[in-house]
Order: sequence, then C-alpha cells, then structure tokens
Amino acid sequence: MDVPEPDQSPFTAVTAHTSKLTRQYQAYLDASTPHSTGRWVGTGVLLLCFFLRIVLSQGWYIVAYTLGIYLLNLFLAFLTPKFDPSLTQDEGLEDGDAGPILPNKNDEEFRPFIRRLPEFKFWHSATRAIAIGFVCSWFAVFNIPVFWPVLVVYWFILFVLTMRRQIQHMIKYRYVPFSFGKTRYGRS
Repeated sequence: MDVPEPDQSPFTAVTAHTSKLTRQYQAYLDASTPHSTGRWVGTGVLLLCFFLRIVLSQGWYIVAYTLGIYLLNLFLAFLTPKFDPSLTQDEGLEDGDAGPILPNKNDEEFRPFIRRLPEFKFWHSATRAIAIGFVCSWFAVFNIPVFWPVLVVYWFILFVLTMRRQIQHMIKYRYVPFSFGKTRYGRS
C-alpha cells in the first residue's frame, strides 16, 4: 500500500517560508509594543533620513508629497474618536446601536476616549509608509518633475484647513485626544 506524499510543490515551500517570515515579523512587532518612545524615535530617524534624501537629491517631490498626505490622513484618524458624535447626531442614531459616544452634557456619564486609529497602528502604518517612500526615492521612475513649492504650499493649506476643522470638532464635542495634562488618580 502506497502512502501518498505531501504536496512538495514550489508554492508550498514559498508559502511555508512566507508564513515563517510573517511570524518572525509579528514577534518583533509584539516585542516592540511596550517601547513607544523608542519606536517613535526610530520612526523620526527614518523620516529624517527620508527628508535628507529628498533635499540632497533634489527630486522625488511627488513621493514626499504623497507621503505627507498619507501621514496627515493617519494623524487625523489618530485624533478622531472611534464613535464620532457628529455622525450619530446627523444620522439619528441616538439609540446606542453605534457604540459608546462622547458625553455631550455635564450630567452624562464619563466615557473614555477611544481612538479611530490606535497609537500602535498609527506608528506601524506611518513607519511602513516612510520606509516605502524611502525605497521609492531610489528609483528614477518615481522622480516625476514638478514645481515643488506649489506642493509645499498646497500641503500646508490642506494641513491648516483640516486641523482647524478637527480642532473645532474637538471643541464642539468637548474631547481631548491626548492624555498629557490630565489628572491621574491612584498615583502616589
């Protein structure tokens, strides 16, 4: 009686190797989770290297602009509550089916601020995007000639307008997405 051999196709070998690399990558991510300061310092150094690459090579402005728009989008998701009170009021979903919302009146109970994009996912997505942008800055196909001052001015205008809208939203619904400066109880 012949015993059938397991499938030894090249696809199986590649899948096994890929899953091993994925597990190792996830193990590194899990080990880095409690070290937020070190993670952000590393991301800042990577961003500085990217900026130096762009400035010294005097090119790849589209890559830098695209990265800037993506990082701005991530930052806005980081500042926004997971359950937006303006959406629940606009859609008439005050039944509580949408999940916890921020208190609107002084007599309502305290509900903690839950971010739409958690800090770790924000860091991971930002670092991955900066690394991809850095790699793209080494290929001539991504060096599209543009007048870069227009991109810089447009990005600053976009940043100011979106942050103004976000700050107005924070003031209207009385929430602060940061924990520094808040009272901490239970510390001696």
